[in-house]
Amino acid sequence: MKAIVQDHYGSPDALTFTDVDKPVPTGHEVLVRNHAVSLNARDWHVMRGDPYIARPSADLGWRRPNVPIRGSDFAGTVDAVGAEVTQFQPGDEVYGETAGAFAEFVCAAEDHLARKPVNLTFEQAAAMPLAGQTALIGIRDVARIQPGRRLLINGASGGVGTFAVQLAKAFGGTVTGVCSTRNVDLIRAVGADEVIDYKTTDFARSADRYDVVLDLVGNRSLADLRRVLAPGGLLILSGGGVSTGGSLLGPMKLMVKGMVLSPFVGRRIVMLTVKPSGENLATLCELAESGKLTAIVDRTYTLAETADAMRYLEGEHARAKVVVTI
Repeated sequence: MKAIVQDHYGSPDALTFTDVDKPVPTGHEVLVRNHAVSLNARDWHVMRGDPYIARPSADLGWRRPNVPIRGSDFAGTVDAVGAEVTQFQPGDEVYGETAGAFAEFVCAAEDHLARKPVNLTFEQAAAMPLAGQTALIGIRDVARIQPGRRLLINGASGGVGTFAVQLAKAFGGTVTGVCSTRNVDLIRAVGADEVIDYKTTDFARSADRYDVVLDLVGNRSLADLRRVLAPGGLLILSGGGVSTGGSLLGPMKLMVKGMVLSPFVGRRIVMLTVKPSGENLATLCELAESGKLTAIVDRTYTLAETADAMRYLEGEHARAKVVVTI
């Protein structure tokens, strides 16, 4: 099968479109014939081996990625199942998250999959797993958004941000999204009550105060982010921009600082962590089929063009999601 393989850290030039062995499912594994996969910021962090502090992780090794095939988000049709699989059978349309997704076939644990929303295309479904689950955990479980809660999302036009706006509205929150001029209409369209164009307005200098601030960019100081919190407010940190590699902390700098300072400041600071979950994917499926959630796809590429897709993600401030079709 064809796949996007990487044997050393570097720029998108390190990604190779080549032939690899087709995986074989065992036990609780499901083999999926991919129809679409999507890019995440995590993919280019792994590609570049950045930051150095993350290299002793499951995804990164000291000299090269531990999993040679890039990608994690996918949507497709079940091709075969392991002997212990009970939830899926060949022909089922599914979507999910696992390492090594940028390929014609991917093998994933059955509890990392869910049924694909019937009203979404494979491209839209592939855009949802990592970003959608990150938004769901942040909005539902950490922020506990409900009617009356005011939320500011810095980075509202990104993959996680567009889902977070929709989920916060689905749970009854009042949402302010921060984005660039070209994305103002998009963020209004997905449901934000107010949109701040950061090119013309500095939200940190506003008199408005929020119960929750969800920062998805990492481009403002902790002091700026805490300044707009109401008494007893909650600051949630997740992600933090792009880099060209070679840094010790990279986009994790703000999160590390938040972890260090959290016990000493008057407002709570939480670092958002998310693991793949079939249950969460099923929840996203229900929300999508009810019309409360959709995926915005900025641009699509072919599998052979994945390196170009990564260049676009890194350099062009892609809005919402970039998807690769197979």
